[in-house]
Amino acid sequence: MKRVYALALASAFLFAPQAHAEGWLDSIKSFFGMAADETEVPSVSIEEMMASVEKATGMSQEQVKGSLAALFSYAEKNISAEQIQTLQANLPNLDSLLAAAPDVSEMTSKGSLGGLLDKAAGYSESLSNMNELKKQFDSLGLDTQQVTQIVESLKAYLDTEEGQELKTVLMDGLSSFKA
Repeated sequence: MKRVYALALASAFLFAPQAHAEGWLDSIKSFFGMAADETEVPSVSIEEMMASVEKATGMSQEQVKGSLAALFSYAEKNISAEQIQTLQANLPNLDSLLAAAPDVSEMTSKGSLGGLLDKAAGYSESLSNMNELKKQFDSLGLDTQQVTQIVESLKAYLDTEEGQELKTVLMDGLSSFKA
């Protein structure tokens, strides 16, 4: 009788789809209620992202935090509500990062071209968003080449299996920005 039970148990594990997906040892543990508690740990974090960008660009922590906040803020203005939820789900504490974006509401652009962009921004929301982003980078002391470095190092940091969805959404939001 013991052989029948053992044979039935072995057959159940052999033919169960879960046994093939998780592996036979995981199936046995699960069957007996000994499965490990799987606490979902975010694979992408703001702190690690900032450290990665800081290391790749050689910029100060303040510049990196401000520029990432400005980029994510700009991206949020250019994506759907569903995509914003994806960002928030994949990047815990995004709100704390967004709060670090430089306030440039009273800042005017430099030079004659900057003045034209300030005037044009009054007629178009997309130009207004782009103008605000450029002012934020200016306030951080960053030039176009450095902004490109930040975006490239951010893409490299997110170029993992866990970061792909976040990277796709972020790049969609940044697609209209030309550094």
